[in-house]
Amino acid sequence: MKTKDIYFGTMKFVWLKLGMGAAITLVSLILFALLMLLGALFGEGGVAFMLCLWLALTGGIYSFAMHYVGYMIKAGHVAVIAEAVTTGQIPENQFEWGKAAVQARFATSNVYFVVDRLVSGAVRQLQNAVGRIGGALDVIPGMSQITGILQTFIGIALGYVDECCLGYCFLKREEGAFKASCDGVVIYFQNAKKLLKDAAVTTLIVIAGSIVAWVLPLVLFGLIFRALGWSMFGAVILAIMVAIFLKSAFIDSFMLVKMMVSYMEVAPSTEITFDLYEKLNKLSSKFRELFGKAKSEGSMTVA
Repeated sequence: MKTKDIYFGTMKFVWLKLGMGAAITLVSLILFALLMLLGALFGEGGVAFMLCLWLALTGGIYSFAMHYVGYMIKAGHVAVIAEAVTTGQIPENQFEWGKAAVQARFATSNVYFVVDRLVSGAVRQLQNAVGRIGGALDVIPGMSQITGILQTFIGIALGYVDECCLGYCFLKREEGAFKASCDGVVIYFQNAKKLLKDAAVTTLIVIAGSIVAWVLPLVLFGLIFRALGWSMFGAVILAIMVAIFLKSAFIDSFMLVKMMVSYMEVAPSTEITFDLYEKLNKLSSKFRELFGKAKSEGSMTVA
């Protein structure tokens, strides 16, 4: 199936992500109004205190929702996308199917959280290693601008490696979750040239879409808060939240499908013909930890 077919075919997950973001934003806005009204009773000091309290409560709500709900929505979406790419069919009852697939693959949510954390950490460390390599070339006139642009593209593209590796886990159901994820990272970097090339145009869409997702909420909340005489700082915070959720629901979902389609095209036929494990172990402590857990499963044979 093509990227657009899978993206529009799994829009239920997009709307679910958007709905979760809208619910969090609404709760945060209600809290802001209540706390500001309460703070006004105690003067400027009361308003400042309530503003700090609102930031803490909003951050807690966001963290809780993303950790216990957002992660599982993403995992279910990845499972459905992987099924669509490999079989050409989008499962019916996508939410139930995705939930069952995640539970069957990772047994418990804790295993999924550990895998996702290690893969994400490994990717960030490997990205930083790439950045250091690019930085060494900055002594060449004009090279710093070129490497800066390249690092922006690479940084955005690599942000979806963990999802691709989770997709590979669903493709390799007979392997342990840690081994499949470890292999998935290696396969990704072995095909990095092709995958990053495929991601180049899509990355431009991400950048443009992110700008739009930021500007529109900022203008909207700015006008509302100014009309109500509320702090513009609150408007900026809410605008950032809305921008994050819009990006997560629409832009990140499209990028996720695009990257997974490209990844799944090469992953099944990729044979690891040279030892990237050792190289990645040297570059990333998180990858070493992931590699160690893969070996503890008893199925990792790479030295």
